[in-house]
Amino acid sequence: MVAVRQEGETASFRVHLQPKASRDAIVGEVDGVLRLRVTAPPVEGRANEACLRLLAKVLDLPVSRLRIVVGTHARVKTIRIVGTSADLLRTALCNLLEPPKL
Repeated sequence: MVAVRQEGETASFRVHLQPKASRDAIVGEVDGVLRLRVTAPPVEGRANEACLRLLAKVLDLPVSRLRIVVGTHARVKTIRIVGTSADLLRTALCNLLEPPKL
């Protein structure tokens, strides 16, 4: 389960980002950290932008509500989402990581 923290009106969680992948995808979770892959290279912030766009798309949120607050130059980053609760975010992330039910 992805570790999500509530900080006032924001919720935050950590991601491990792999740039220059063959496709954009959420890979899974390891030790409470969400693992992502993006096709963008880690040049001029393009991988960070792709990370935020991917998360906004899968969480059905506007990109403007997401920020990288720690790790802009590292693979492990802390993402903060304004105006959401940790419980809602945790549920959404769990739903993304569960295999489809047959």
